[in-house]
Amino acid sequence: MRAMAGRPRIVVADDDLEILALLKRHLVRMDAEVVEASDGEEALRAVRRHRPDLVILDVMMPGMSGWEVCRAIRDDESLARTGVIMLTGIGERLNEMTSPLYGADEHLDKPFDFGELDQKIRNVLRARREEG
Repeated sequence: MRAMAGRPRIVVADDDLEILALLKRHLVRMDAEVVEASDGEEALRAVRRHRPDLVILDVMMPGMSGWEVCRAIRDDESLARTGVIMLTGIGERLNEMTSPLYGADEHLDKPFDFGELDQKIRNVLRARREEG
């Protein structure tokens, strides 16, 4: 069951545990249901299990990269309405050029501004809701 009718369900994946905790606290304050993952494989398992409305992925993680997780999400028909935001410190230009190639809806560079993140979250959730 998708959480979109009420609270959005968001999977957050980052191998930096401080950033992961920071994001979780912020998203819970926004009244989101949050599932955490600290590497790519764990993120993909969480996405397949919880069927979130949105996934926020770090690019550089152990095992599968965020881009590989994003591609796996896009290749799975049952996850067609799942939004993806790439969050990374690899550099703005590389993120801007590469994230759309893997099917990400949005991207944001670290360090990030929570106001900008909130706007991207709202935009992606709205767009995915309108698709369905």
